[in-house]
Amino acid sequence: MAFFHFLHEVCHYFDTGSNWQGGGGIPTLFLRQLYLSGAVVAAASIIGGGIGILLGHTGRMSLIAVNAANAFRAVPTLALLILLVIYPPISLKWDGFLAAFIALTVLGIPPILTNAFVGIREVDADVTDAAKAMGLTGLQVMRRVELPLALPFIMTGIRIAAVEVVATSTLAAETAYSDLGTPIIAGLNSNEPVEAFAGALMVAVLAGMVAIAMGLLMRLVTPAPLRGAGRPTRRSRLNAPTSVVQIRSLRGPSSAET
Repeated sequence: MAFFHFLHEVCHYFDTGSNWQGGGGIPTLFLRQLYLSGAVVAAASIIGGGIGILLGHTGRMSLIAVNAANAFRAVPTLALLILLVIYPPISLKWDGFLAAFIALTVLGIPPILTNAFVGIREVDADVTDAAKAMGLTGLQVMRRVELPLALPFIMTGIRIAAVEVVATSTLAAETAYSDLGTPIIAGLNSNEPVEAFAGALMVAVLAGMVAIAMGLLMRLVTPAPLRGAGRPTRRSRLNAPTSVVQIRSLRGPSSAET
């Protein structure tokens, strides 16, 4: 009976009109968390993805960079956030947005960097050699051959980072920034389990929505030959003759053909 009474109280929380209105209403908190998470994932994708792709293409300093990225996973996000909060020039910037943004970006970079690096390195050497033999430059090989084949890995890293960031961005409520973590923190501080549970439930729903959306986006941007085959491996790459044809099409018509 106590459990059903608790569920009734949770339903009443969502049915209360005041919880849906104003700057502290559910829609506003939802959008603010989505805005923060989107900004963090975008920044982490640019930084982590760029470094991972570059290191995977060149193969230089890869061991140090990947190990450093994995080491950052051991950094507690809450501890880093607290360190930033006690530094006023950062904690007071944009109502706590900057402190949360930095802490969450550190969380989001490692999976994106690692997956981008592995994706580029997993591209079959025969494919890249064939591309170079067709006259493509190093930049063209990376952009037209390696990146399309590495997209499943890269998008998997972004998807992992996005879900982690959305779930962890509730810690931003420890700063002056308000999002779906606000009712969780407020409920815990005031011993209101209904409010805390409602906030956690909304975060779980948002994380699920993001996971589904990223899965659809991953399928949309993945080249058709790689869809449905799981993570690509060296043995599951396109065979050499097909690769040469694809590389030729990517390069464009030759002078003899024109």
